[in-house]
Amino acid sequence: MDVDKETLDELVALMQRDGLDRIRVSAGGVTVDARMTASQTAAPVPASPAPPVPAKSAVPRAAAEEAPPGVVKVVAPLVGVFYRSPAPGAKPFVEVGDEIVAGHTLCILEAMKLMNEIVSEHSGRIVRICAEDGQLVTLHQELFWIAT
Repeated sequence: MDVDKETLDELVALMQRDGLDRIRVSAGGVTVDARMTASQTAAPVPASPAPPVPAKSAVPRAAAEEAPPGVVKVVAPLVGVFYRSPAPGAKPFVEVGDEIVAGHTLCILEAMKLMNEIVSEHSGRIVRICAEDGQLVTLHQELFWIAT
């Protein structure tokens, strides 16, 4: 399968429409991994009011905390449901204290019935998991802290 300009244009339009900063699509042995920088990403325009957030997650645990030196925050690149494991009852992708390398899958965010793997861009040690399994997370909400 060849990736033509029309297909790439459709992927970019999808990313802009849904406020995505990264999309990875595999078909016919070809994988396209596209990213947009902050200056290119349009702010998402909500189509309808956001659903109410349960009281326990109304204020993210680490919302006002500054990360210590040497710690990077991994934030949600899209709005979706946060899953720590690939399937119900399966072992989580990462636990606090795990050593990871860049490219390691951290979690899955489900958006519009699509499962989006969130991978680390940094190597290091997981020091905090900021979201609860099954929780709806917002765009740029903190998901993990990684000591690099």
